[in-house]
Amino acid sequence: MAKKLSYMPLGERVLVKPTEKAGEKKLASGIIIPESVDKEKLLTGEVVAVGPGRMSEAGSRIPMEVAEGEVVLFKKPWDEPLKIDGEEYFVLNQSDISLIKR
Repeated sequence: MAKKLSYMPLGERVLVKPTEKAGEKKLASGIIIPESVDKEKLLTGEVVAVGPGRMSEAGSRIPMEVAEGEVVLFKKPWDEPLKIDGEEYFVLNQSDISLIKR
């Protein structure tokens, strides 16, 4: 379980700590595979913080489907990860998460 942070995402955003490093990979043979080859690969990460959910048109809060501590699979976002206390995190919309490991 990742350490508790003092950051809370807004709306239907989720703060995820990737459990695997995105980027270029080096095979045992020494061949380097650039990050652009693995664009469609899903990354695995742990949900560290969850926003309160979005507001409906009626003014009520729609609850989030993911919770802190869950392991999720998501596509690598286009933006760079945030660095908080030397660790990398992604801020994702809940809709950017493809699967939840239960």
